[in-house]
Amino acid sequence: MKAAEFDPDCQSCSRLAGFLLEVKKQHPDYYCRPVAPFGDPAARLLVVGLAPGMHGANATGRPFTGDHAGILLYETLHACGFSSAPVSTHAADGLQLTNCRITNAVKCLPPQNKPLGGEVRECNAYLQRELQALPSASVVLALGGIAHRAVVAAMGRRQVDFPFAHGAEHELEEGKLLLDSYHCSRYNTQTRRLTPLMFRQVFERARQLLC
Repeated sequence: MKAAEFDPDCQSCSRLAGFLLEVKKQHPDYYCRPVAPFGDPAARLLVVGLAPGMHGANATGRPFTGDHAGILLYETLHACGFSSAPVSTHAADGLQLTNCRITNAVKCLPPQNKPLGGEVRECNAYLQRELQALPSASVVLALGGIAHRAVVAAMGRRQVDFPFAHGAEHELEEGKLLLDSYHCSRYNTQTRRLTPLMFRQVFERARQLLC
């Protein structure tokens, strides 16, 4: 797979492109395009989520902004010194990330928040380029199993050698480390599968690893 420059007009996945057109008709003010990574271009921490949320990044054009998952994420980033503010409501709210970038395994909103395997693979070239651009001694923090597997695939490694588990750490090539967390989704937080303390501990560990 060849790494690719991010394309804000990408329509490689026909199902996703068609779905975005439908959503745009229902919500004319929404962004409804592939969502670019956001944050510090020289960051050593790359947070990888699953995909834009319907009323979050798909609406605002910024990863995790404006939806439930972003509430805990930006609150935690701020508490750990990676964000200038604890809340992100829209792409022009002035929030800045320090030594951190946020991206998604799939850059377009999928129906029911569930991308198909082929769509994850198609989008993997963009993630591959993002990983290649990371400085040495960087940390990749995967939010959820799909993001974890997308990172492993983008690095050209075998999935069997990198089992996903909350808080797990995996050594990648070129001095990069993969750190796992459950996704900060509404379901995971409301069922207490992921608590704010559990989530913060993962980011505190990332901060330690970057020192």
